[in-house]
Amino acid sequence: MDLFDIFTVSSAGMSAQRSRMSVVAGNLANAETTRTPEGGPYRRRNVIFRAIPTREKFSALMTASTLRLGTPWRAPVGQPWLETGFRGLPEEVLAVQVEGVHVSSRAPKRIYDPHHPDADAEGYVSYPDINTMEEMVDLLSAVRSYEANLAAFNATKTLIRRLLEIGRAP
Repeated sequence: MDLFDIFTVSSAGMSAQRSRMSVVAGNLANAETTRTPEGGPYRRRNVIFRAIPTREKFSALMTASTLRLGTPWRAPVGQPWLETGFRGLPEEVLAVQVEGVHVSSRAPKRIYDPHHPDADAEGYVSYPDINTMEEMVDLLSAVRSYEANLAAFNATKTLIRRLLEIGRAP
């Protein structure tokens, strides 16, 4: 894995989070939609992510970086939870992609409103079971994840720029 592969992982994360933000925005916009072309109220949607492997195993990356950087990291004595070294880390470096959008099977909320045009024979209207607070938390989580991927992308870009400057130094 070279530094440019980090761009791939970060951009995949940003793309996935952008899709998630779009779906959450749709949920918020349709929180009061009682009639859809499919019939019935709007159904909440949720993005499904899937981890996809990159080209190399994580242990190979750590071995390569250990050979380049010198002595591998050792845990401080008396802290057994840190003494696993690289053995406790995952074997693959994974990126993310959107696998699909899941439509919720939650039952709609029924609210008594006999004057509503979509009221049934008993006077109840079926509204989407969308909790705006839950959606806002999901949106905030997606924004933070997007920002974290952007920060990693920019840090890698800065690192590459500095490496190029070192290469030009007399």
